[in-house]
Amino acid sequence: MIRYLLDADLPRSASQALRERGCDAVDVRDIGLEKAPDDTLFRYAVIHRYTLITSDKGFTNLLRFPLGTHAGLVVARFPPHTLARRKSRILTRWVVPLAENDVVGNLLIIEARGVRIRRAKP
Repeated sequence: MIRYLLDADLPRSASQALRERGCDAVDVRDIGLEKAPDDTLFRYAVIHRYTLITSDKGFTNLLRFPLGTHAGLVVARFPPHTLARRKSRILTRWVVPLAENDVVGNLLIIEARGVRIRRAKP
């Protein structure tokens, strides 16, 4: 089962919405990492085998966060002024059906209209 760690830049309701749909999802604010720098969040996710979900575009930097070195990075892109409720709906729509082979080691970009996957080379 994929384990998700949601960054503090996402609505708190998103982790709850994912849990309600059967996902293992933890919000960084619930484990004291809400103010942790990106490198600390990444390290925590790697050590604990979490797929990190964030809206921080910095996590798309493949030199800093190389493909294949983590349990997956999901970067959500929302239009400006998107309400928290809508963000949660977008995330659950695209995250819930993901399979492990779509996520582990890969970079996923989630937008309202779909998901793009940048896969690690085998």
